[in-house]
Amino acid sequence: MKRLIFIFTVLFLCFVSLVAQPVLDPGLEAEMQRIGDEEKSKVVILLTEQSDATALLREAEYFASRQEQRQFVIETLKRQAETSQYELIGLLNEMERNGMVDEIQQFWIVNCVSCKANKAAINDLAQHRDIMTIYHCQETQWIFENEATPGPRGNGREITQNLLQVNAPQVWEQGYMGAGVLIAIIDTGIRLDHADLAGRLWDGGAEFPHHGYDFYYHDNDPSDDWGHGTHVAGTICGTGASSSQTGIAPEATIMALKAFNSDGVGEETHWVAAMQFALEHDADLMNMSLGRPQPNPAQKLMMHQACDNTLAAGVVVAACAGNIRQMQFMMPVPNNIYTPGDCPPPHLHEDQLVNAGGTSCVICVGAVNYDNAIASFSSEGPSQWTDVTAYNDYPYTAGSTTEIGLIRPDICAPGVQIKSLDFNTTDGYTLMDGTSMATPLVAGTIALMLSKNHELTPAQIDEILERTAVKLTEHKSNDFGSGLLDALAAVNAVDYDGVEKIRNEAQVYPNPSTGDFTVVGEGIHRVYVFSIEGKLLKTIEMNGKECHIEDLTNGVYLLKIDTENGVIVNKIVKL
Repeated sequence: MKRLIFIFTVLFLCFVSLVAQPVLDPGLEAEMQRIGDEEKSKVVILLTEQSDATALLREAEYFASRQEQRQFVIETLKRQAETSQYELIGLLNEMERNGMVDEIQQFWIVNCVSCKANKAAINDLAQHRDIMTIYHCQETQWIFENEATPGPRGNGREITQNLLQVNAPQVWEQGYMGAGVLIAIIDTGIRLDHADLAGRLWDGGAEFPHHGYDFYYHDNDPSDDWGHGTHVAGTICGTGASSSQTGIAPEATIMALKAFNSDGVGEETHWVAAMQFALEHDADLMNMSLGRPQPNPAQKLMMHQACDNTLAAGVVVAACAGNIRQMQFMMPVPNNIYTPGDCPPPHLHEDQLVNAGGTSCVICVGAVNYDNAIASFSSEGPSQWTDVTAYNDYPYTAGSTTEIGLIRPDICAPGVQIKSLDFNTTDGYTLMDGTSMATPLVAGTIALMLSKNHELTPAQIDEILERTAVKLTEHKSNDFGSGLLDALAAVNAVDYDGVEKIRNEAQVYPNPSTGDFTVVGEGIHRVYVFSIEGKLLKTIEMNGKECHIEDLTNGVYLLKIDTENGVIVNKIVKL
């Protein structure tokens, strides 16, 4: 036990300093040319010390439950931010007293601070030794306008066509409807009094009486003033109380996190603050039917870091690919996918391994129509990360068989003429198009999977979704990803109902191990050893009971144990 505590302490302190780049982002330099000496512009200050999310994920895997893992990651990131930002915050507070800055906000899911600062303050900050880069934080369009048309009421208890297309009713027949799963919806807010969401809203207690928070206007009222977020919420858990069953996980609970105004406009700071809130308040997953087209490298770094650390906390995100397929003349491949949809998935598909790179929490979702043809608007991959020095992976060269970029999306779902909830009424429906409408179908399916096994990791969730998708192309593609979402197949592929139950069926010891371990159980045929990212590393035929992993580096590995009675999943710690 003392050795484990020592390891935690050492790993806990392991953070990386990212490669140096110009402190003042070119966009900020241009902004400083535009503004007067006393005028303030909003900036984001990224500190040099950022977490090594891969190491943090390995550390977190030592903990037995997702809740323990999440708490460890949150406390670690907060401690890092508090320590490394201490001197900077003292300087900013002094500048605030002198009228040079205001609206100071600290973050921990990414080690950064935002504020409004004048030119003198920005130039002084650029000399600070702990700052990697400062960039201009501009409001931009994150959620693009959808043409909504009224949706007719159903006859009796209609089940909408998109739910039928992914085999949702068959999952419900098995008793899995999302119960006990909390989904954070980061969007334009939600119509909180819609009849089809009654009983499905998060109880935030006296502190958050309206089931969430508004990060755009900084108040407790996350009500929808556009309609996008309400439509998304209805696809996740609309109960059908007003006649049309629109929700794929009708017993799930949703948290309303408003990050954008009535035009879908906002900043990445709003989005990052919403992610922090979701992690702190125990959301099991997040839906992000949003995205920023063509962010600069500093903005991409900030959003990727947030998604990396969310993965370390054991939380998965469903994010839309984007709706700009037909705008290749302005945003061509490999820049056609929105950020954060262009961030890597938790599990790397075998077709990606020719050009493998890092992982994050993002499952990217494209859209098809009811004939399973690609939607005319659904953004086209791949993406690439060679423009961000800290990552410098997933290189893309057109026509190359090796530099294929990062295949985007991961999966697709119906996103054309999707019927869901209308924010203009308390009981109406509307039709919308977009990858935004496909994404909550994937998020809701994840809720169904988690209601069967709440301890699934993001990598396991992603692998199951992709492996069970209906193939629309021979290989994972930059149109359809791994294929069409199949909720029934995905839930059926979740082979067990609880980690503790499974652990009792096979004993793995010693655990932790320095090189060899033994598996004891009935009818064991073989053991597969996977990395925490889901990559198969070893296949061990069980002629005896001893397994050898002395050739693997220290860390946490997943074990898939094939037995005559089915599959057992466990973990092994290599010291």
